[in-house]
Amino acid sequence: MKLAVLLFTFSCCFSITIKAQQKPNILFIGIDDLRPELGCYGSDEAISPNLDHLATQGLLFNKAYCQQAICGPSRASLLTGYRPETSGVFHNYIKFREANADVITLPQQFKNNGYETVYFGKIFHHGDLDDQLSWSIPPSKERGPGGYQLAENIALSKKNLKDMTEKYGAQAKLGLGSGPAYEFADVPDDGYGDGFNTNLAIGQLKELVKNKDKPFFLGLGFHKPHLNWTAPKKYWDLYDEKNIHLSTQVNGPKDGAAMGLHASFELRTRYDIPKEGDISPEQAIKLKHAYLACVSYVDAQIGKMIGALEDAGVRDNTIIIVWSDHGWHLGEMGIWGKATDYEIATRVPLMIWTPDMPKGSRGKTSEALVELVDMYPTLCELAGIETPKHVEGQSFVPLLKQPNKKWKAAAFSQFPDPALREWGAYPLRDGMRQTFFEPLIEKVEQRIIDQQKEKWNRELFENDLMGYTMRTQRYRLIVWKDTKHPKEKPLYVELYDHKKDPTETVNIATANPKEVNQLLKQFEKGWKGNQAK
Repeated sequence: MKLAVLLFTFSCCFSITIKAQQKPNILFIGIDDLRPELGCYGSDEAISPNLDHLATQGLLFNKAYCQQAICGPSRASLLTGYRPETSGVFHNYIKFREANADVITLPQQFKNNGYETVYFGKIFHHGDLDDQLSWSIPPSKERGPGGYQLAENIALSKKNLKDMTEKYGAQAKLGLGSGPAYEFADVPDDGYGDGFNTNLAIGQLKELVKNKDKPFFLGLGFHKPHLNWTAPKKYWDLYDEKNIHLSTQVNGPKDGAAMGLHASFELRTRYDIPKEGDISPEQAIKLKHAYLACVSYVDAQIGKMIGALEDAGVRDNTIIIVWSDHGWHLGEMGIWGKATDYEIATRVPLMIWTPDMPKGSRGKTSEALVELVDMYPTLCELAGIETPKHVEGQSFVPLLKQPNKKWKAAAFSQFPDPALREWGAYPLRDGMRQTFFEPLIEKVEQRIIDQQKEKWNRELFENDLMGYTMRTQRYRLIVWKDTKHPKEKPLYVELYDHKKDPTETVNIATANPKEVNQLLKQFEKGWKGNQAK
């Protein structure tokens, strides 16, 4: 299929000065589970013409990192300005308002400063979406098509949930009774949720621009490429599986932490995925095909949304920022899913376009280390709004003028023991051990016991172990610590040299004690001690 079905014409690049009294609008686009698998990031497989084109007009960040590679904590962090360590939001079952009742969120700060704020799709994580303090316009009550669209898959999903419930009880409702991992029905774009929500957002945009005296903050959050991978068939048809290649890095890092990798629980809950053992190369190709098709589906919706800005005549006064909440392993290190401290899970796509961005910065790529928590102060500064004092990010506005400017010394992420957590980062519940995951959990535990020996303690490793990771321009340091005894010596340390080993195949910590000690000193300074001067 020709790319014309995806590419929506953007206006040429231009530079204008926003009048002092004219606040810029914000188009805030979030994408769930998207790693930098885009043409503009060097992917030779992904078909993403709209985001690629936006990258030629704005600034792309090549080293952007989330604060925790799981939906709830990542979104809570970037939208509140708190890092997980401060907010206490470490898994998907903590609502950020319950943990931080009075925190001022990013959209709330814009609302408090005269903006209309509204969202469609997934901006906050489920359970936090309808935060009344954040949005001036109540969320739409229109609900688009959800889940599967093919009758056989709807029936299969219901049957699997019934079977799992009969076998495992209420535990099945926590995600065990799922249908197939992917589906591509021959329906229009709005036949699935992301296309439906895009149409709603475009309709709302037409209403927002009628009030020329009030700027808007419009959030549009895409669920794909989150599982299940569902999208219109035409996006599946864009790809030829002969041109889709699997990762050759099928094992975890040599001497890496045994607790650093999980058993792909999230994917394995799907009906058609093996509950243990390897995923066959044939099935892996289908899965990657499905992921890529969802990337193209989302890309097309973003093209429509930006095209609507142009049609409404407000593109020249709207800041566009596009981000993903975390990355995703597509077989790298032998696993499928997010939820690790490694580069493939913590590195995210991030790009921004502003009307008055200098010509010399347009279409450029910045190698500066930036973090998702930095978006909050950046957007506030660009809009001339005060950044609340609690925000733990650093505005990257100076990089819009000088993309190669010397910047942060490090970016920080964290994750509680991925090996012994459910896919929402929640500690393993008894019911999970009683399901078909018990053999996998036993194998993972044994690997940890074999490596950690006398350090092994189930209570510690399941509930109190945190992997803290620091990414510098050259290295990734991962420090495994007991959160109940943070001053004690780390249980384990990993070090990866991205100059020599960009895919993190070998932990070189033991062979490089001097470098580890220097990096640990830098790590102890925390995010405050590693900010740009």
